[in-house]
Amino acid sequence: MTRVIVGLIGYGNVGSGVVKFLQRKKNYIRKKFNMEFVVKTICDRSISKKNTEGLVGTILTTNVNDILNDSETAVVIELIGGLNPSKEIILTALKQGKHVITANKELIAHHGKELFQEAHLNDRNIYFESSVMAGVPLINIITSGLAGNQFNRLYGIINGTCNYILSSMTQKNYTFAQALAEAQQNGFAESNPTLDISGMDSAHKLTILVSLTLGKFIKLSDIYTEGITHISHVDIEHAESLNLTIKLLAIAKKIDKEIEARVHPTLISKDHPLASINGIFNAIFVDADPLGDILLSGQGAGQMSAASGVISDLINFASREGCRASNYLANLHQESATTVVKSIDQVQSKFYFRFMAADKPGVLSQITGILGHHGISINSVTQKAHDKVVAVPVVMLTDYAPENMVRLALDEIHKSGIVKSKPVVIRMEDLP
Repeated sequence: MTRVIVGLIGYGNVGSGVVKFLQRKKNYIRKKFNMEFVVKTICDRSISKKNTEGLVGTILTTNVNDILNDSETAVVIELIGGLNPSKEIILTALKQGKHVITANKELIAHHGKELFQEAHLNDRNIYFESSVMAGVPLINIITSGLAGNQFNRLYGIINGTCNYILSSMTQKNYTFAQALAEAQQNGFAESNPTLDISGMDSAHKLTILVSLTLGKFIKLSDIYTEGITHISHVDIEHAESLNLTIKLLAIAKKIDKEIEARVHPTLISKDHPLASINGIFNAIFVDADPLGDILLSGQGAGQMSAASGVISDLINFASREGCRASNYLANLHQESATTVVKSIDQVQSKFYFRFMAADKPGVLSQITGILGHHGISINSVTQKAHDKVVAVPVVMLTDYAPENMVRLALDEIHKSGIVKSKPVVIRMEDLP
């Protein structure tokens, strides 16, 4: 039987879930894989305050070096999150000849290239299945199951908090504030949800996916990122009437040597499979060549979902023991020097505009005139019947238009005084 000694750093929600998983499935893993995972040491800065009942024989410590310097420990599981000291811990573990498992999407997004290069130098691996979509085996499928396929495009709903909020606003007629409060109450959103609702959590995950699918380490600053705080019921109602729905999408495309990567609310057809992904569920829609379109979905958050991804990494590690680490496809340590990232100004999209227009003659023609002057073609205009009011919502859908022209046109319209507030803009995607 293969016996693997494990050091666990971080005994919070996911860390305790990993221990719980191993305890529950100990006999099952033994029988199925002829393996036994022994968590020899757990390090947590507040371990004395944690519930450690049942950890008989496990060394509990606040000193990370008790794990890093232990010659018996073959793999280090890092679950403390953040950039520091996580980066230093992982680099030290690799230099000490240990393999690493982490769920730290922020760290991989910021420093993945450096970490993978260090792993390569030390002939060790970094496993990070839980960094995107938690226990859904997305990374393993991309790097192993679809090995040999070329990736052209991907569209992802990869933040459960935002998907839950938008689903509640659509299905329950909640306001943004009501949907967020319910998500927090149910444990689907942090007390400070900024990282999620700003789109930054999705951007972290998209950097990882771009490196795995398109072979390029991109900076977070290369990803245009927009959150969901400006989405209102008016927009959701208009979307419904047009057989569309609003999702926070992470989008990556590669055409020739150019990559575009962006995160923003997106209007998609309700007939597309991604439109049916609601609540805390995540999904990725991938265009792979020659296999074709693939949709992968599942719970992208939660203690046992994340723990499941970590255990998957443990089993993959133990199964690969004895093979050269460079054979692990997910540890990309080189990239194409000729591939470049397009700025958002160079991207062309279809758009949904909502203007709160003054209720007087000629306003509509002034708006369309400014849009036309900037080369933006209008496909449809919707203005609901209304009583005499100061301002009325006018919704326009455009043909493909460059981002920079859209920005200039909307800025001119806003400053002209013919609309009563800043125009709302939502990009549209015709998904395959």
